Amino acid sequence: MSSRKTQYVAGLCLCALMLGGCDSAEQDQETTVAAKVSVLTLEPAALNISEDLPGRVAAFRTAEIRAQVGGIVQQRLFEQGADIKAGAALFQIDPAPFKAEVQTSAAALQRAQAVLARARLQAVRLEPLVQAEAVSQQLYDDAVSQRDQAAADVAQAQAVLARKQLDLTFATVKAPIAGRVDQAVTSEGALVATTDSSPMATVQQIDKVYIDVRQSATSLERWRDELGEQLTTGGVTAQVLDSNGKAYGLNAKILFSGISVDPGTGNVLLRIQVDNPTHQLLPGMYVLAKVPRAHHAAALSVPQEAVLRRNGQASVWVVNEHEQAHRVPVEVGELANRHYRISSGLNTGQRVVIEGTERLVEGAPVSASVWLPPAQRSQEQK
Repeated sequence: MSSRKTQYVAGLCLCALMLGGCDSAEQDQETTVAAKVSVLTLEPAALNISEDLPGRVAAFRTAEIRAQVGGIVQQRLFEQGADIKAGAALFQIDPAPFKAEVQTSAAALQRAQAVLARARLQAVRLEPLVQAEAVSQQLYDDAVSQRDQAAADVAQAQAVLARKQLDLTFATVKAPIAGRVDQAVTSEGALVATTDSSPMATVQQIDKVYIDVRQSATSLERWRDELGEQLTTGGVTAQVLDSNGKAYGLNAKILFSGISVDPGTGNVLLRIQVDNPTHQLLPGMYVLAKVPRAHHAAALSVPQEAVLRRNGQASVWVVNEHEQAHRVPVEVGELANRHYRISSGLNTGQRVVIEGTERLVEGAPVSASVWLPPAQRSQEQK
């Protein structure tokens, strides 16, 4: 029994040694197999950095329609929400009282003109008589004075008539600007006055609109430094996006005049002027403004997944001429279109590992293939 037991233990030890040798051989074989990775060869390219900022649409011009004379509104002369031209009639206030005042003023003018004509004739008659000393100088002076006073009365009557005619014109309320007329606040039969606090309607010019976005003053200052050349050579353009990130395709230009800093928040209101010929944008809408931040003529960039971070330090894996992987620390800049701009640490022509980084160790051999963007990869598979 003791001999059999000894043989059994020896057999188990031999099996364990054989299994350990197999594992060691397999491990050695695995370490010699090159890891398969996808690499991107760095080439400089122009890079535009932009930022999507939320903003609200505002009308290019807004006119509140108010009555310049008081009276009863007889008729509304427009369709709510319609596009109108400058000078179009919007409301008709009862013109009868104003017509009566015009007639009264016209009669007063005629009376003043008749008095002036008689005073002039009297002065002309007395002039030769006073020269011949047939009448007193005082009588002639009184006639001249009455003539001048009558002329002043005519001028006053003309001014009153002009004012009454203007009030009659104001009885037809017109649009001061072209645009889209909003919902009417005043209806037929309402009594309006020049002291009313609420407008009768609102007209907004929306063939051009503004988009107002807010950002910090420090960000604006840095932005101006980065885009200084563009600011002096024709301005900075922007894109307007809908809620899904789709561009409207409208011409937009950033305005830098009239910018002031809010002392309470430290933010500035940045205004973007947008051509809106088809009225796609309406006042009050929230949209996204794609605003350029910087332009790099020859930038090196890598996909976001290639950048690894450890203890706050960014790094990437590169493949050298001996097909070995090495980890290289880098400084990254802005993130644009899921690509990081490499500020320092890499040079043109280096091969950066994009896929397969989880299998790499320092100095390990690799089998590198060219990395393709997902969109290009899906097209080739089709």
